[in-house]
Amino acid sequence: MPRDYYEILGVPKSSSADELKSAFRGLARQYHPDVSKEPDAEERFKEINEAYAVLSDQEKRAAYDRYGHAGVQGAGGVPDWNSVDFSDIFEELFGFGFGGFGGRSSSRSRNAPRRGADLQYRVQLSFEEAVFGIEKEIEISRNESCDICSGSGAKPGTTPTRCATCNGQGEVRQSRQTILGSMVQVTTCPTCGGKGEVIVTPCEACRGQGLVRQTRKKVVNIPAGVDTGTQIRLSGEGQPGSNNGPPGNLYLVIQVNKHRYFRRRDNDILLDLNVNLAQATLGDEVQVPTVDGDTLLKIPSGTQPGKIIRMRGKGVPHLRNNHRGDQLVVINVDIPRTLSEEQRVIFEQLANSLGTEVTPQERGFFDRLKDVIGG
Repeated sequence: MPRDYYEILGVPKSSSADELKSAFRGLARQYHPDVSKEPDAEERFKEINEAYAVLSDQEKRAAYDRYGHAGVQGAGGVPDWNSVDFSDIFEELFGFGFGGFGGRSSSRSRNAPRRGADLQYRVQLSFEEAVFGIEKEIEISRNESCDICSGSGAKPGTTPTRCATCNGQGEVRQSRQTILGSMVQVTTCPTCGGKGEVIVTPCEACRGQGLVRQTRKKVVNIPAGVDTGTQIRLSGEGQPGSNNGPPGNLYLVIQVNKHRYFRRRDNDILLDLNVNLAQATLGDEVQVPTVDGDTLLKIPSGTQPGKIIRMRGKGVPHLRNNHRGDQLVVINVDIPRTLSEEQRVIFEQLANSLGTEVTPQERGFFDRLKDVIGG
């Protein structure tokens, strides 16, 4: 008694067409006589194909579900395999189609429009240019259609001719007989490289390629707030596509130079500021650099080393809105290494006044820094 087709493919009766195809693909790969070493591979392969030939056809599957094998048997007791197209599955698995099963040509996919390759361009910026944004003129080197031959690759006054090897198909086929019929192995035409045409008299400017290397200048807008590693996509500015396909994209990769004073943490700017002992003790108002220019900053009396003073809105703009981060001024008290005689007398008097008592510090500078900037 013939085996149940669903049992052969190892799927339930409720399986979808995609599930049937997936099961068939796996079994065909396992039991194909050209790759399997199992002794019953040929018989199993015939059985698998017979099951899929029926169940992949909606009308035959309905008849099989209702009447069993009697509903799908022809005069010879075997389903009509020639009504089923296996070429897409076998071409995916083994790189060939089956001529006896109505194998389709792959020249359509070879000649289909293809998108061009993407390009990268590294843009070097100063710290301030990255903060505020800038228009930059860049030079892009890429392939472009040859103006002399209009991209055909043929010398003006001549045209490409149909390839005699593949008769314009872009592929060549070799047939051999198997247990399932005529197997057709399809390969790219070695003469025309899959184009279907050959250029007898190539264009001298592009040497028959249809493309020439060109360097173009372009002004690009760098938005405010970019940082090292930021990528900006310029759609359609990459390499040209083939077969009338769309061009690729150009990606600007940002590299920001280090600043003499400033460091960046997300959208905040860090500045280390040295003040002397008197300024830290008594307080002061000092000019400090910002990306907007020098700004007056108040140093409170009794400022301790490592104190962080926040200057709101003096940081880096966010890329997606106009809000700016802050500038964080980290105070460093500069202890003098040498003193004049007069200064030494003053410090000795101060030392006698303050005494010699010391107290341990509960938390360090970096802990306080994390509290302020959210580390």
